[in-house]
This record gives sequence, C-alpha cells and structure tokens, in this order.
Amino acid sequence: MTPMSDSSLPSFVAVRADVWLWAARMFKTRSLAKQAIDGGKVDVNGTGCKPSKTLHVGDTVRLTRGEERLELEIMALSEQRGPASAAQLLYRETEASRVAREQLRESRRLSGAGLNRPPTRPNKQERRELRRLKDFS
Repeated sequence: MTPMSDSSLPSFVAVRADVWLWAARMFKTRSLAKQAIDGGKVDVNGTGCKPSKTLHVGDTVRLTRGEERLELEIMALSEQRGPASAAQLLYRETEASRVAREQLRESRRLSGAGLNRPPTRPNKQERRELRRLKDFS
C-alpha cells in the first residue's frame, strides 16, 4: 500500500476493510471492526465482506451499528487513525442514509415524549414505598 499523491491525507491504492473502518472512526478498535464484519454488519458494494477485503476509492459501504444504519461512499483511504476531522474526509454519507437516520432519530424522540417521568428523584420515604410495592407483587 504505497502513497499515490502528496495531499494532506495519504492516498493508498487499497486498504483492508477492518483497517479502514477503524481509521475512519466507525469503530473504536480494529478488533471491534473485525467482529462487526464477521457478524455480517458490514457490506461492501452490496455484498458481504471479510476483514481482509481490500477497499478502493469509490466503493460503497453499508454499516450497521446498533440501531444506526449508514451507507457511505469511500472518498479516500488511510491506514492510520487520525483526528475526527481527518477521518470525516475519508467518506461521504449518502443522502438517503442521512435522511433515514434523521427520521429514525425523530421517531425515537417522539416515542420517548409519551413517558411521564417524575420531576425529581424519589426521596427516602418514596423509595421505601416503591420497595414495598415491588416486594408485594
């Protein structure tokens, strides 16, 4: 993997999928990226992949992290993890993915709005009453 240009980000011909996901800050460690790939949570160009699959500029990556689903287009390659500002230059999220993520966030926000939460934490007497109720049932 030799650098091809003299830009601020080194540009590689190809990079392993687990290394790129780690460098792009999609996962905190490379082993977590490898586990996600092995678990089928990452697709490259519409097909599953292995951690050693080589990624190229222009490839599309579909990624699932918890409830979050991302569809990314690879803009640059890197084998080193840098600051978040540099990692954001490695990919571009598709518009459809961004809209879907915003809709999911909004639906989660609205579904949590119906909960009647108490304004304060229970005091000692209220905690004792709660324990009595829980022990009774």
